[in-house]
Amino acid sequence: MRVEAAPYVIACTARVYGAIASGAASWGLALTNFLGGLAILFVLWWLGVYAISMNPDTAHFAEFGPLPALELLPRLWSNGTIPEAMAASGYRLGMGLGIAIVVGVPFGILIGRSKAFRELSNSPFQLLRMISPLAWEPIAVIVFVTWNQAIIFLIAIAAVWPVMFSTAAGLAKVDPAWFKVARNLGAKPWQMITHIIVPAITFDVLTGIRLAVGVAWIVLVPAEFLGVTSGLGYSIQDARETLSYDYLMAMILVIGAIGYALDSTCVLLIRRFSWHRGG
Repeated sequence: MRVEAAPYVIACTARVYGAIASGAASWGLALTNFLGGLAILFVLWWLGVYAISMNPDTAHFAEFGPLPALELLPRLWSNGTIPEAMAASGYRLGMGLGIAIVVGVPFGILIGRSKAFRELSNSPFQLLRMISPLAWEPIAVIVFVTWNQAIIFLIAIAAVWPVMFSTAAGLAKVDPAWFKVARNLGAKPWQMITHIIVPAITFDVLTGIRLAVGVAWIVLVPAEFLGVTSGLGYSIQDARETLSYDYLMAMILVIGAIGYALDSTCVLLIRRFSWHRGG
């Protein structure tokens, strides 16, 4: 028996080692592509700034290069500039996205489940969706007491549409027979929501949130240019007014890195919590 089992054990061991080797190769390729892409970006950045700084009239633009920005990053972190800016912007982003999700998901479910509501709301929602979020800024300043509240509103009005329409699109793909079977089995409305709707649209909701994060992150920075004295957008404005070009580029790097991390986190959540296993 032991002799007969030996080939099976060897085959299983070979499969395990093969899977490990394949996973390591995949991670290695991903890391190589990641670092290689960044290297190309930084080389092109350095070459562009170097070419501009060769002109005596624009020699001071050398501070726009990657090396001055990278050298300044540790000091900006140690003196609290970057952590404080991240905390202020993170609070506004989190509140705005939270409002967008709380509003967008229920309305998306309503659009997906009710034909009458979908047809009635289509024109006003599409009209509002096409208005630039920053166009609401003068109104937000008048309506809300503080700039924080105004910025949160701008983020929410920008992020709600991807969440809403992704939720509705996900629900539209659900087989109506599922609801009939659930009703025949005596399912209550809240059970249909928790056992059918939520699992079925998880992928689409998370995809909508990923799109919303991208839109909200883009809106956040210009929204912080005026009125506030904290945040990543304010740091950009401050660097521009003081002509601190290395500071400006360092904060741009921080904004890009945080945005990339947020998007990557959304991708991981999509893969982890959706039965589609997509991303």
